[in-house]
Amino acid sequence: METVKPHEPWNKGKLVGQKPPLKLKDIWAIRIHLQLDKRIRDLALFNLAVDSKLRGCDLVNLRVRDVVHGNQIMTRAMIVQRKTQRPVQFELTDPTRSAVSAWIAKAELKSEQYLFPSRAHNSPHVSTRQYARIVHRWVASIGLDPSAYGTHTMRRTKATLIYRRTKNLRAVQLLLGHSKLESTVRYLGIEVDDALEISEQTEI
Repeated sequence: METVKPHEPWNKGKLVGQKPPLKLKDIWAIRIHLQLDKRIRDLALFNLAVDSKLRGCDLVNLRVRDVVHGNQIMTRAMIVQRKTQRPVQFELTDPTRSAVSAWIAKAELKSEQYLFPSRAHNSPHVSTRQYARIVHRWVASIGLDPSAYGTHTMRRTKATLIYRRTKNLRAVQLLLGHSKLESTVRYLGIEVDDALEISEQTEI
């Protein structure tokens, strides 16, 4: 009689749940690694991913005109999110503007072109799947476990840093483009973090 192999759960050996944000030291380690490797496109994509806090689908769909006005990289930009159809604004800090400017010049991109065109013929821009693979390469390059991180790591990173510094949930909600504050609370997982922090500071 043939023995039936027990069904293996899809999540066996995988980390399930929210992908953690990068720490400040991780951000700088990846930036330095990309700079030393002269990965101009990846540095622009990484910096923009951190600054914009956009979902992967919105990030890869950015066109040059979304972040460039005339010959200048904007300090602030606005797009309509694909998932919610709600507008969201984001800032481009000096390191990001420099990196994006260098990438546009190297790739000789025009205003109407996608900011991160795909090298594959069947896609006009980097796909969300390609972006996920790129994120895994970034975290692996500094010795982190790629299975623990993902594209939402990039979206969550700066939002988490802002919340930890300011405790301003409303500001983070606006930056992430969430319609409800509860969504931001869940997304950052801050209730548990804050509760543990308070508990750790309470001596009995």
